[in-house]
Amino acid sequence: MKYMVIGSSGQIGSHLCSYLEKHGNNSVVPFDMARDANEDLRYNLPLLIEKMRTADFVFFLAFDVGGARYLQQYQHKWEFLSNNIKLMDHGFDALRVLDKPFIFASSQMSNMLQSPYGVLKAVGNACTKALNGVVVKFWNVYGVETDPKKFHVITDFIKKARAQGKIEMMTNGQEERQFLFADDCCACLHLLSTKYASVPRDKELHITSFEWTKILKIAEIIGQQMKVPIFPKAEAVDLVQHAQKNEPDPFIFKYWCPTTALPEGIARVIAGTP
Repeated sequence: MKYMVIGSSGQIGSHLCSYLEKHGNNSVVPFDMARDANEDLRYNLPLLIEKMRTADFVFFLAFDVGGARYLQQYQHKWEFLSNNIKLMDHGFDALRVLDKPFIFASSQMSNMLQSPYGVLKAVGNACTKALNGVVVKFWNVYGVETDPKKFHVITDFIKKARAQGKIEMMTNGQEERQFLFADDCCACLHLLSTKYASVPRDKELHITSFEWTKILKIAEIIGQQMKVPIFPKAEAVDLVQHAQKNEPDPFIFKYWCPTTALPEGIARVIAGTP
C-alpha cells in the first residue's frame, strides 16, 4: 500500500511514517512544510494534488496545534484560526477532487465549543463525513517530539528535568488526562486503514488508553525515572480542558486495543526511542 501522510513531520505523522515503512509492504508519500517549504498545505494545493494522486490511501494529520501551553497561548489568535482553516480547505479539496480514501485526525476536544481548537476539529469532522472519510479522535498521544514550542506535557516535563534538574509544573496537577503511546496510535491507524471499507461512519473511534491519569502522577513517574524533584503550582489549574470532561466510546475495541503501559512508554520517550 502506498500511503500519503499529510503532516508527516508532526508528532504523530513522523511516528506513523516510520511505523508504516516497518510494517507490511508499504511505502510513504510524506507531505509537510517542515521538510520542504514548498509543501505548505495552506498555499500549494497543486503540489498536494500532484503528490496525492500517486497514493492509495491518505492520513490527514496536518494541523497547527501543540500541547496545553501552546493552545492556551495561540488558539484564540487569528493566525492559529487562519492557518487551520486554510490547511483544511486545501486538504479536503484535494481529497474531494481525487476521491481518495482517508482518515482525518480529530480530537476528543471536538465537542468542546469553548475551545477554538475544538471548534476547528468539529468542522474537520463534518468535512470528513461529507466526503465519506473516517474520523478518529486522538486523546493526548505522546512520543518523542522535536519542536520545543509545541511540546506536550510529557515531553515538556522531560525537557524541564534535563535542563533544570527539576520539574516545575504549570498547574497543581490534579487535572486528569488519558495518554496513549505513539506506537500504539500508529498501530491503530494502520489497522483502520486496512479495514477502511467496513468501518462504520456513524460510530465514534476514540484512540486512547482508556485510563485516566492525573498530571501530577505523570510528573511523579518522570521524576522517579529521571531522579529529579517535582514542584506543582498549588494555586494554578488547567485552563484548556477545565470546563468539560469527555468519556471515550469503547467501540474501537472491535478493532484494536492499546498495549503500552504508561511507565514503559515514558521510559522510551526519555530514552529517545520511538
